[in-house]
Amino acid sequence: MYHRIDPVLPVIVGFLQVFLTMGAQYWQLRNPDLGRAPLTWWGYALLLVGPLALALRRRAPVAALVVTLIATSVYLLLDFAYGPVFLSQIIVVFNAVMSGHRRTAWLSSGAFFLFVIAYATWFIPHRASLFHHTAVAAYLLLTLTVAEFYRMRRERLAERERVAREEARRQASEERLTMAQELHDVLAHNISLIHVQASTALHILDDHPEQARTALSTIKQASKDVLTEMRGVLSLLRDGAPRSPIAGMAHLSDLAERSGLRVTLEVTGQERPLPAGIDRAGYRIVQESLTNVSRHAPGSRVTVRVAYAAEEVTVTIEDDGAGTARAEAGLGSGNGIPGMRERAAALGGSLTAGPRPGGGFRVEARLPLPPSTDQKEPN
Repeated sequence: MYHRIDPVLPVIVGFLQVFLTMGAQYWQLRNPDLGRAPLTWWGYALLLVGPLALALRRRAPVAALVVTLIATSVYLLLDFAYGPVFLSQIIVVFNAVMSGHRRTAWLSSGAFFLFVIAYATWFIPHRASLFHHTAVAAYLLLTLTVAEFYRMRRERLAERERVAREEARRQASEERLTMAQELHDVLAHNISLIHVQASTALHILDDHPEQARTALSTIKQASKDVLTEMRGVLSLLRDGAPRSPIAGMAHLSDLAERSGLRVTLEVTGQERPLPAGIDRAGYRIVQESLTNVSRHAPGSRVTVRVAYAAEEVTVTIEDDGAGTARAEAGLGSGNGIPGMRERAAALGGSLTAGPRPGGGFRVEARLPLPPSTDQKEPN
């Protein structure tokens, strides 16, 4: 990846190394026992090698590290003023760790430490003390430790951001799947209803025109409903767009009237508002069940029972199978009952479906309810 050269840091570090070394030289030359030599053009050049290498620290972090350490070592061997020259080295070691070259940074720092021990033992007039060696080791370890700390912190932040992006992607995928399921349910129910009613209207148009008019009215209402529901589902794609609350248990009576079937709705227990997921799932299960009756046993009598209990709501749909109209071939998708089971299972519930002993078909869904917040604890 291309990295542009940032000249600001090299200029600042070069300025500090040159002028701070000049200040250090003033005091170190006054002590002949230190054995320091005055700066020459070689010394100034070596002081600027490290800052120049910093300009390439992003493009070539290992090369910048090696060049800086070599220049610092040569500078020490020439006995110039001791101290400020290490500023560049701190930065390149830190940069090498942060850029992922941890082993190189640790090995090169260890090699430099051994060089300093040898230099302070055999190449200066007075052998350095144990305190000097400990201070050099501490300076190198502190640089490496701080660099490792910031590297781990940056990796944790990057991992946190990655997890957040993955979670956002997962939620978006779940929302798309939910929308696809909603659209499937809306279209399957209403298109099946329109098909059945259109077939009925064509069949009785000549002999019973008034009944055909009723079927056409049902088709008109069903087409309006499917447009309204699709608009509500697709509005989720637009921020702040309101969604019509038509897919809920409170609208089962409207659903029964629009189905074109002879539906009896029975509600037992204390009727109350349900969580959005359970409310929508119960409605869709009833809708899919009525769609299946329209497909496979049109004209049958259907009973929808909703039983509210403290811990669950039970939805039961039964038809007598005694349809007065002919079932339309080619309408079954094969996904109705599995889809209903998936809805119930996703909420921690269950769904059973199968023929009734006396004829017809029965679907029963049990959807668990969260504990009611308005229930009072016993004294």
